Amino acid sequence: MSDATSSRDTMAPIRRPRRWHIAVFLLPAFLVYSAVMILPLIETLRLSLFNTVDGEPAFVGLANFKVLFGDARWAADFWNALKNNVIFFIIHMLVQNPIGVALAAMLSIPKLRFAAFYRTAIFLPTLLSFVIVGFIWKLILSPIWGVSPYLMDLVGLKSFFSPWLGKPDTALIAVSLISVWQYVGIPMMLIYAALLNIPEEVIEAAECDGVTGWSQFWKIKLPLILPAIGIISILTFVGNFNAFDLVYTVQGALAGPDKSTDILGTLLYRTFFGFQLQLGDRSMGATIATVMFLIILAGVSLYLFVIQRRMRRYQF
Repeated sequence: MSDATSSRDTMAPIRRPRRWHIAVFLLPAFLVYSAVMILPLIETLRLSLFNTVDGEPAFVGLANFKVLFGDARWAADFWNALKNNVIFFIIHMLVQNPIGVALAAMLSIPKLRFAAFYRTAIFLPTLLSFVIVGFIWKLILSPIWGVSPYLMDLVGLKSFFSPWLGKPDTALIAVSLISVWQYVGIPMMLIYAALLNIPEEVIEAAECDGVTGWSQFWKIKLPLILPAIGIISILTFVGNFNAFDLVYTVQGALAGPDKSTDILGTLLYRTFFGFQLQLGDRSMGATIATVMFLIILAGVSLYLFVIQRRMRRYQF
């Protein structure tokens, strides 16, 4: 009897103590995140379903969305802002990220001199305030007191100078390239870190097979850093469709000229807070913010559940 009792005691599962201290440490961060992010998001979604009727808030369902997409004035402004936002994103994907990958590949060359200086110089604009960046580039590109005409004259290209920020055809491209200049350091550093994470054994095996230089990058390194490129792409998507600050600094709340640089962020700002003679409309502003949230949610979901699952990952 005593043997059976002792055997049951030895086979009894060991209960691990509950780690309540983890919840205690996470609670402040959770409360701050909820107050700053979760609750405003829920309130924005709720506000998009209400409108002011006879001075009182009234539930209107999807009526605000019908106005946004159906009313001629609202729809024209919204689709113009969405089109500009898509162009803004495409320019970053086709210019910023490839340049970031190329810079990271060059900086990862083992025998490159002053690599640390180059990394710092390229990443430095990322640390600057968007107000400073916007003001500096407005001074540089100004046709009156800017230095661009003088610098282009030194290399014989003054005839190509144009007031790019003041022309509807080129203003959005100019603002996009300013943003590319400021944030190209982020993809560069992320890709550079991914390249450094590739084991030396893989590189040595490629060199033994005669694969060197740019051929080694395209055939060996690039497939190994595709997950990092995917992360950069989705970060670019989220950041561009949340963009507001640089466009507001360079072109103002009206996103001129003739709304050629108007994106969803500036449209949201004018709608919600009002600007000049335009009165603010909280319900329509929340409706635009909700559409922005749904666009970003759809893009992130597409990446997480479709693209990322098909992306091959390598374990070292």
